[in-house]
Formats: sequence, C-alpha cells, structure tokens
Amino acid sequence: MNCRYRLGFAVITVLSALVIPARLAAQQSKSPRHHYKLIELGTFGGPNSYINNVGNGGPYMNRRGDVVGSSMTSILIPPNQNGYSCPFPPNTDNVFHAMEWSHDGVTDLESLGDASNCSNALAINDQGETVGTSENGRLDPVTGVLQLRAVLWKNGKIKNLGTFGGNHSLASAINNRGQIVGFSLNKIPDPFSLFDFGIGGFTNGTETRAFLWQKGHMQDLKTLGGPDAWATFVSERGQVAGYSYTNSTPSATGVPTQDPFLWTQQDGMIDLGTLGGTVGFPVGLNNRGEVIGQSYLAGDQIPDPFLWDGQKMVDMFTGGIGGNFQIANAINDAGEIVGGAAFPNRISDAALWRDGVITDLGTLPGDCFSQAFAMNSRGQVVGGSVSCDGSTIRAFLWQNGEIVDLNTLVAPDSGFLLVETNAINDRGEIAGNALPSGCTLANFSTCSQAYVLIPCDRIHSDQEGCEEDAEGTTAIQNNPALVTPNPTAPMGVGLTPREIATQIRARFGRNRSPIAWLPK
Repeated sequence: MNCRYRLGFAVITVLSALVIPARLAAQQSKSPRHHYKLIELGTFGGPNSYINNVGNGGPYMNRRGDVVGSSMTSILIPPNQNGYSCPFPPNTDNVFHAMEWSHDGVTDLESLGDASNCSNALAINDQGETVGTSENGRLDPVTGVLQLRAVLWKNGKIKNLGTFGGNHSLASAINNRGQIVGFSLNKIPDPFSLFDFGIGGFTNGTETRAFLWQKGHMQDLKTLGGPDAWATFVSERGQVAGYSYTNSTPSATGVPTQDPFLWTQQDGMIDLGTLGGTVGFPVGLNNRGEVIGQSYLAGDQIPDPFLWDGQKMVDMFTGGIGGNFQIANAINDAGEIVGGAAFPNRISDAALWRDGVITDLGTLPGDCFSQAFAMNSRGQVVGGSVSCDGSTIRAFLWQNGEIVDLNTLVAPDSGFLLVETNAINDRGEIAGNALPSGCTLANFSTCSQAYVLIPCDRIHSDQEGCEEDAEGTTAIQNNPALVTPNPTAPMGVGLTPREIATQIRARFGRNRSPIAWLPK
C-alpha cells in the first residue's frame, strides 16, 4: 500500500448501508464564527494533488502554516515505477512530485534524478525543513521496481539520506531539532520484510529497519526481537514511535507478531505490547511520550484503538466513559484524542477523548456519521461529516461545543467542496483535500485537490475571498435520537458497535503498511 491510497471517507461504502433518520435541530451559534480565505493549491499539470491523510507521519503543517504533500505533473509514469510514492495505473498515469505551500505560493520540491521520478513530502518542521521519499531512477534488482530514498528538502536543495545498504528507504517525520525518522532496508534477506513483503508482496526482499537520522548520521534503532522495524513519529524530545516484529515466526496472520514501540535515547526500544492480538501499530505520538494506535484483541479478529499513557496500554473501546472509541486519529500534548466512537443510539460519530471521558462531537445537519481527524492545542477539531446515504462528505470544524460546515465559512463561489481535513495548527489554519467542480467521490483519488484555509481575522478582512458573505450553519449534537437502521440495508444491520468499527476501519484505507495484512 502506498501513501496515495488514502481517502479517509472510503467508509461511505459501509455507511451508505447504515441509514439513520436525521436527528438534527439547527441551533444558534454561541460564539462568533471566523470565516476563512480558501487557498487552492492546484497541481503541477495533472488533475490531482493531496495532503497525506492522518497517521502516516508528519507534521503536514507547521506553526507558520506551511503545508506539504504531493501533486500530479503532466509527465507520464515510466515503466517499473515503484507504486509507493506514486500510485500505479489505472489510478493515475502521471508522475507525482512532492509539493510545499507557503505564503509565497506552491513549490515543486522535485525528485532525485530527473523529473520522471516520483516523490512525496510527508512532514515539515517550523524551520521549513521537509522530509519524505523520492525515487532515484535506479532499479531494485530484487523486486524490479524503482528504488526509493528517504530525502530531506532544505534551502531549495534535496538531500539523499541513504540506506543501511538495502534498496529502499523513506522518511516519515521530522521535529524542530532536525531529527528525522523512517525506515531503511539493509542487505539481509527477509521473506517477511515490512516493506518488501508488507507493501509489495515480495518474499525475496530484505530486512526493514527503523532509523533515526540526525547530524548527518542514520542510526539503526534495532528491533523488539524480530528482524524488522519501522519508525513513523518523532517528538520534540526525540522520542520515536513505530512498530516492530517481536520474532521471526509467522502467526495466524501470516507474518510474525508485530508490536508498537516507543524508543528513547535512555531506554532504547520499549515494547508497548498489544491488546491481546499479534498485530499493533501507532497512529500518533505527543510530546509527553503518549502513543495512540490500533491493536488486535486475542484471536486477531477484532482491532481496538489503544492509548499508551506512559505506563500501560488502555483499550479505548472499553476504557472510556460515555461511549466506545472505534478509531483514534490524533493526540495533542494535553493528552486529548480525537477520532470516532459509538455512542448510545449513535453508530459512529466524531469523538473527543479527554481523561477517559468521551464526548460526542456530533454531525452536520442532515448527516448520520462523522469522524474527527486532527486537532490543535486550542481545542479546535476538524473532520468530516457523512450524509445518511453516504453520497456526500463535508469538512467540519468543532470548537466550544459547536460543529460547523467549513464550506459555509468560505466564499460561496469557490467551486470547491471541502471534504478532507488532515491538519490544523495552533493559529487555526487548516489543510486538507477537496472536490473541485466536476470531481466526485467516486473518482476522488484521481481528481481531488489540496487546499489551505486561513482565518480571515489573521489577514485583512477585505482581501479577496475573505468577505464575510458566507453564512455558517451550526448544530449542536448532544441529544441523539433513536437509531433505526434501514431494514433493507445489506450491511451493518444488527451488528455490535465493535463489529461496525471493524467494518469502518477496513474501508478507511489508512495509509500504513500493517493494513496490507490485517485480517479482514
């Protein structure tokens, strides 16, 4: 699986079969609404650009509001393209290049070698240093596809971070100290390589190893006992979260047991364990060393979200008060977590976890489902709200107990439908992906385009696109009505909240290597 297969709300294939009557009563906003200037990031010649979805690393947006992602060019994909930094046809026939947006505009960060090599930017720090991956134009003699290299873009130049001797590497995250984490292959054969086998299905690959790159040196972080590990997040304190095999013997899932880890300079790699199953991986890390993720229960049939609080792993599905967390997407430095949860008479709503108390963030008026994807330290939450028939997804902002359609807070003639919200910084700037005119959810992965929203109170309100002529509609969803599933729906009827969660996760297309072999 590659970083491009990502539409978080592919869940609509399930949700459209779980129709619930609307339980909405629009209420007057209790606080002033800020309007936003919409910045359309466009493309490098093709129809598609995107901000990577949550859980792949990051941050995708820094404190200054700079944003990174990937954008399609007009260059045709050459033979033997890797498929990780660019999706294979028929998803696209064109090369993608890493992109960066700042207040000076969009920059093509380019690739190693010539312009026919794909690249993808996965993280940017407050100094504007960007990391990700790029093809280098050379074939991997083991798998026959183009090699990938972890790269750093700095001061207008691209730097190859190298490998541990193998044929692929990728950088997934960077902090403000310039510490970079990711994975690199070495030369030791491994039939269950996290990258070669987990991503490409190749059994003739080599070991995947987690790395920490700093001061020009790539350090192997070792493993939890097995041959492979992959690092996905790094905190400002230099803590690293990722996942690792604990042995070399395949379990019932077809691969060795895989546990999430937290690495520190003092203690090395700490095994966080699982909730009883043989597969677990992180989806977020904060600066207190708290980790969120997904883990299978015993039997490897049911995955639950977890919180590792520094001492123990908490099952968020059963460990909270007020609802059952189904999926965790982001955690801030206060330990607040957002994602989706089942509530009494509500199958799946955006949710906030605060000290074990779970709050239903509701849906937009007329919708039946929602999920939160990102939050900042000010308590602002962004996500998406899905119509009861699954035909429409709208980006939302939740703050001060209110949920509002972001599409109503931008100029009404934009021609964009804001769908995904993948990042928000402490200045309230938001980044995600939208449907331009003529693009539909059915072909979202080939024609959606990235956007940035800037609060108008941060710039001159008379700037174009900041006229306060959009009228927001806010609804507070704290009084859910009785759930009445569609009796003709072929899926979801009669399922428990945990079974619903399993269906949702299977279709959320989270861009992370473990998904390649998670039991269905």
